[in-house]
Amino acid sequence: MAHWLIAGASRGIGLELARRLAKQGERVTASVRSERGRATLATALAPLGDRGRILSFDTRDQSQISAAAAQVTEPVDVLVANAGAYGPKRQTALDMDFEGALDLFSVNSLGPLRVAQAFLPQLRLGERPRIVMMSSVLGSMALAGTVNAAYRASKAALNKFAQCLADELRPAGVAVVSLHPGWVRTDMGGPGATLSVEESAEGIIKVVESLTLSDTRRYVDYRGVDIDW
Repeated sequence: MAHWLIAGASRGIGLELARRLAKQGERVTASVRSERGRATLATALAPLGDRGRILSFDTRDQSQISAAAAQVTEPVDVLVANAGAYGPKRQTALDMDFEGALDLFSVNSLGPLRVAQAFLPQLRLGERPRIVMMSSVLGSMALAGTVNAAYRASKAALNKFAQCLADELRPAGVAVVSLHPGWVRTDMGGPGATLSVEESAEGIIKVVESLTLSDTRRYVDYRGVDIDW
């Protein structure tokens, strides 16, 4: 039984990951940003009893994250930094909402790094510790495209942080990967996306369960297929 910590589990992929892991009998700690999503997440974690826990924090707020991390005293085996946002309506290189883009970088790029740093002591105590940065194929520098520029750049920055974190933590035995969940039918992905949250979550769990230190610094999708940085 592994202890999974999912940052951002009030809806979509994070919620489905929590639900599936609870059914598998894993220990799950999951976070919400506001109280609106707590009831739904609590229902998903109900089968776990006291092996399920809900934390509250905004990944933009270091003090909230630190306070939440202080509540977790047991080892963490897997950290999934899932919380993210799409960003402002205006986000092309020729028409950018700069304030909105800065906030997006705080959520998508720095937020996962804040969470990883805060929970690193628990991860160091875990069995086969793994950090999963929830990225996107749109963060690939090899992928052409001009729309969603701020979102793309925020995920590219996240990928670079994941690389640096992987190099820093390899000596400690902590594996770090960037993971693209696929184009998923969520509030962010929209109804026209190709994958259900169930399909994405099932693939993510399989990939994460198979990760070893030899996989650190990889950029993969929900099937375990490598993506060009």
